[in-house]
Amino acid sequence: MTPSTLYRRVIDERLALLDQMIRQIEQLSLHDEDAFFADNRNVHTAESCLRRALEALFDVGRHILAKAFGIPSASYRETAARLAERDVLDKDEGKTFAQMAGYRDRLTHLYHEVCPAELYQVCVEDLGDLASMRSAFQRWIRANPHRIDHPLTDADGQD
Repeated sequence: MTPSTLYRRVIDERLALLDQMIRQIEQLSLHDEDAFFADNRNVHTAESCLRRALEALFDVGRHILAKAFGIPSASYRETAARLAERDVLDKDEGKTFAQMAGYRDRLTHLYHEVCPAELYQVCVEDLGDLASMRSAFQRWIRANPHRIDHPLTDADGQD
């Protein structure tokens, strides 16, 4: 693959989806465990939104690798490793993103092993990791405006 220009539209659309999924999770009864489990729809919403949020982040990561560096990525864990190798993510962020890749795989392929209590715990304790990865990608994009067809501006918001 030959490096080329990142597409702002792709990044904006995926980050907007990420934000939407985070908001939907935050609207669930996360402050009250009994209320969360009282309505089964909360579990299903949390699972779907979490998986979609992770997919959106990995789409951004794969887009950066493909367009900025000409690197196709075969797996989500590989995406995390390559982003850290290229200093898109720092070492700790790369490690967190690799863990997120593992969880995305659990949600997708081992969904039958993911229990409601685990989903609740992840939503309560780890939801901030999604926003942290978003910020990390935006940080790199802002530092590399020459790699995107329409650079992000301060008006686009800072996290």
